[in-house]
Amino acid sequence: QVQLVESGGGLVQAGGSLRLSCAASGRTSSIKSMGWYRQAPGKQRELVAGITSGGSTNYTDSVKGRFTISRDNAKNTVYLQMSSLKPEDTAVYHCNALTSVLTSVRVTIAYWGQGTQVTVSS
Repeated sequence: QVQLVESGGGLVQAGGSLRLSCAASGRTSSIKSMGWYRQAPGKQRELVAGITSGGSTNYTDSVKGRFTISRDNAKNTVYLQMSSLKPEDTAVYHCNALTSVLTSVRVTIAYWGQGTQVTVSS
């Protein structure tokens, strides 16, 4: 199994920057992709950014040009660099890891971090 530990959330002024970290442990070799999701009050959880094991990235339109997802394979850590933050970015951010494992059959399993609060004040 995989464990995810997030850090880096906090309170920041609009226009500021924040860097989130997600450290994976356990069977990290099974991870196929990782991503950052967020959920604001009254809204559905949405994918903010994702990165595959091959390094391909994708972002939701609202954060393109402002957020950057990256990874450090040696440390099994994924980062989300957030810049030009807006109050609309306020949410609980969760790290996600998608794994592919073979038990009796091959299955996909998603793991989630505990979440970290990001609050952007105006």
